[in-house]
Amino acid sequence: MKKTVYFCCFLLTLISGSSNLFAQGKPLYTNPVGLQAYTFRGSWPKGIEATLDTIKSLGVTEMEGGPIKGMATEELRKQLDKRGIKMVSIGADYNALSQSTEQTIKDAKILGASYVMVAWIPHGKTFDLETAKKAVADFNKAGKELKEAGITLTYHNHGYEFYPYEDGTLFDYIVKNTNPEYVSFEMDVLWAAFPGQDPAKLLLKYPTRWKLMHLKDLKKGVEGNLSGGTPTTNDVALGTGSIDIPAILKAAKKVGIKHYFIEDESPSYLKQIPQTIAYIKGLKE
Repeated sequence: MKKTVYFCCFLLTLISGSSNLFAQGKPLYTNPVGLQAYTFRGSWPKGIEATLDTIKSLGVTEMEGGPIKGMATEELRKQLDKRGIKMVSIGADYNALSQSTEQTIKDAKILGASYVMVAWIPHGKTFDLETAKKAVADFNKAGKELKEAGITLTYHNHGYEFYPYEDGTLFDYIVKNTNPEYVSFEMDVLWAAFPGQDPAKLLLKYPTRWKLMHLKDLKKGVEGNLSGGTPTTNDVALGTGSIDIPAILKAAKKVGIKHYFIEDESPSYLKQIPQTIAYIKGLKE
């Protein structure tokens, strides 16, 4: 009799806890697989259509990039459409965008992009307050013009912006002084972690400002700094490096990141990207 009671209690415990077990088994990453075109910079010159075929074979349905040398932008759009790949964001040079947004808007419209991303603010040996002030003014101006064209401007952190300033950093200064109506941000997780920031905490610090994300991982044991640069061989497949990817993805989901782009600058990108995709698809909440 006692054995029967114990067994029934065990079954009740198992049943009551089953919902939690199933909840823990839900996929953490549920967005489309996106890719930053710069990852394939060594492949484009060898054949644009063949490279797009490779990207499609990986299961990629979203890209961040822009016009590609060797193919008219209109033709690139046709080739992307043919493969079911959407170019949701394009990159823009800071100086060119500061002078005029006309060509960037034209390229974005042709490619069907909703976002324009700036990944680098020109600066001297170190990033300083005067440079940050100029960037704020330029971003507010360009962002207003892009918004009027139905496009969102995002700035992609690159590590050098985290020099201390007042009670925070110069990155904080840029976020706080850019107009939220005109300027948003793209989180590059490697270029947040490398200078010593916590990417997940940074996402939660400005929950309404982040729209896009670069998914990258940093080789274990690499010492970071504020240079905004590290050897490309320090880019490793997600889940094999030092960055807490699950914590970042949970924070990203909480703040509502719209699009994620795998960016792998390593010479081993063709080997590492399938590993990265398998890793993020295998993560559970």
